This record gives sequence, C-alpha cells and structure tokens, in this order.
Amino acid sequence: MSGLEDLYQELILDHSKRPHGKGLLGPDPSTGSGTDAHVAESHQRNPICGDEITLRARVSDDGERITEVSWDGSGCSISQASASMLTELVVGHTRAEAAELIDGFREALRSRGAIELDEDVYGDAAALTGVSRYVARVKCAMLGWVALEDALLRA
Repeated sequence: MSGLEDLYQELILDHSKRPHGKGLLGPDPSTGSGTDAHVAESHQRNPICGDEITLRARVSDDGERITEVSWDGSGCSISQASASMLTELVVGHTRAEAAELIDGFREALRSRGAIELDEDVYGDAAALTGVSRYVARVKCAMLGWVALEDALLRA
C-alpha cells in the first residue's frame, strides 16, 4: 500500500471511530415550538448490506445556505466515515454548491477509479476516492450524500 493509501485508510478509520456531526439535531429553540421549518430529514438504507443513515439539514432563513447537518446511523466504516466527512464539508455552503459537491462525488465514485476527488474541494472526503474501485462499496459511501440530497429537496 502506498503512503497516500495508508493516509486515506487512516482518515476513513478516524472518521468512523470519531464521527463529526453524529447525533441528530433538534428543533431551533428560537422558534418556540417543537418543529423547525428550516430543518429537513431523510432516512436512507442500503438494502444490500443493511447500512442506515438518518440525516437532518438546517438551512438559513432564506433557505439558501446549509447552516447545520447532523446524522445518526449504523453500518460499515465507509458509510459512517463518509457521513462524517460530508457534514464537515457542506456546512456553510449554498444549496447549489452542495448539489455540485454531491454530483461530483457521485461521478467520481461511479468512475471505477478513473476520476479522483480533489482534496482542495472535498477535504477529507477525497480519501473515499479508492472506494470507486469496489462497486459493492459505492452505495455505502454514497448513503449520507443521497440523504443530504433528499433532505435539501424537502427543506
């Protein structure tokens, strides 16, 4: 294994063991009610392996910027690490920027290794580039990203 592959594997394991954004956010206390019109949730499941993710995204009052992302779930280290990396990456981005990130991530993971994720754009999530060579693992890595995509459609 090359030094870069070792580093990527270490990043995936670190995010899996110490996930960012894990623990579902509740309603915004400033609304004074049990609901929050700016929070949307999506539950996604990979029926092949049983990985599950429930993701909540909060958007700004104008509905354009992602202000918070949280998730909970169970599954393999790839699905858990990917959700962790995603939450770290998209907070502060607009919906359009998040959609571009999701599309680029999907394209790279479906490329079977032909497209590498740019670390300057994807941060730690670039470590998931190698997953694209393992077709059975692509859905694991995509689970959180699909949940975010769905949640943003609902927000």
